[in-house]
Amino acid sequence: MKKGLFLLLFPWLSLAAFSQTETKEELVKEGWNFGALPAVTFDTDLGFQYGALVNLYHYGDGSRYPKYNHSLYFEVSRFTKGSGIYRFYYDSDQLIKGIQSSVDLTYLTDQAYDFYGFNGYDAVFNDSWVDDESEDYVSRVFYDYDRKMFRFKVDLQGKLVGSKFRWIGGMNLLNFEVAPVNLEKLNKGKKEDDLLPDVDGLYDKYLDWGLISAEEANGGFVPVFKGGLVFDTRDNKPHPMRGQWSEAVLVVSPKVLGAESSFSKLSLTHRQYFTLVPKDLSFAYRLVYQTTLGGEVPFYYQSQVITSIMTGSTSEGLGGSRTLRGIRRNRVIGDGIFFGNAELRWKVARLQLLNNNFYIGLNGFTDFGRVTKKTVLNLDTDVFNAFSLANDPKDYFNPDSEAMHISYGVGVRVAMNENFIIAIDYGMAADKRDGDSGLYMGLNYLF
Repeated sequence: MKKGLFLLLFPWLSLAAFSQTETKEELVKEGWNFGALPAVTFDTDLGFQYGALVNLYHYGDGSRYPKYNHSLYFEVSRFTKGSGIYRFYYDSDQLIKGIQSSVDLTYLTDQAYDFYGFNGYDAVFNDSWVDDESEDYVSRVFYDYDRKMFRFKVDLQGKLVGSKFRWIGGMNLLNFEVAPVNLEKLNKGKKEDDLLPDVDGLYDKYLDWGLISAEEANGGFVPVFKGGLVFDTRDNKPHPMRGQWSEAVLVVSPKVLGAESSFSKLSLTHRQYFTLVPKDLSFAYRLVYQTTLGGEVPFYYQSQVITSIMTGSTSEGLGGSRTLRGIRRNRVIGDGIFFGNAELRWKVARLQLLNNNFYIGLNGFTDFGRVTKKTVLNLDTDVFNAFSLANDPKDYFNPDSEAMHISYGVGVRVAMNENFIIAIDYGMAADKRDGDSGLYMGLNYLF
């Protein structure tokens, strides 16, 4: 993995070294500008990505550059591990004067969506069960289930006091389709020695044990409405060099429109940015606390991380490319969570190419998080006794062992016109109970 990471980074590092002497004055962009890429990336949790994405920016007369008037993002892509992204995202502070507006319309498919149980380290992860070279091998998809998610999201922000304090409002309509991994589909066309074994995964076992209710087993519709406050002094949204971005968001999901349950959650997020060397070196950190205030949250919604605005196609975890890099996706799930990220961000070199401004950046980071409010495991006596006769509970549960999950790593950023940012991160888990490492290629800074 480390050798592969070096091969990915070498061209960008070479270009950085070559371009250190570039000193041209930065170009000011006007009108429409776009970044288009074949979506050829890699994510340890998802596999290789293939497809295409386009991000259109409108800068108007250029007087606000690098701020844009309108941003339109389109993506159609697939991953070799069975996931798919079909997304349109729009962001603007000019559509409705005085209001920051964003609209997200997304359909996500995942043939093997990670599921390790609830409450972090309280749920045992047996890495030998998914290693086909191990004597204890069970199935490569033992910790997976099939998930499809449709999302229609509208976020609004408007001035409250001055230009720094704003109100937050929005809605997020989510529909989940959940099922066991489709082994027949995954095994289609494979040689006999490569077939996935026909065994129950952890999701199937949680259904049998009553940890996932029959009502939630196939997914459902979750309408979410939110309101909150934000304090924002960032100097630039895609890559702030100074300022802070703090928010308090309350979300409520009522039992309407066919929803199976109702609940409320509170999310508190603080991000801060410090300039160490003007224009080139900064330190940034993010702290997030999210908890359930009341009601019963469907298990398939518990992986959602609440934000005022999304910077990627998903906001899920804890674990994976958007929260704890290097830790397995969805490793840390509970009714309440806390996590943080700290990054040192260095813009190594700047250059102009094809009438566009570019910079190349290097990051060093550490991520950390844990469950703060545990999901109650409703095992009745009869079910638990039957389970214990057929299984060793220590293979699945290690009560009261939850602690801080920590990872660390490095990253590279290649940015065009300050807004279109290609991101590569490599993170390593500090504890084997969280996995080994992860390599992620995508867009934008983490926060």
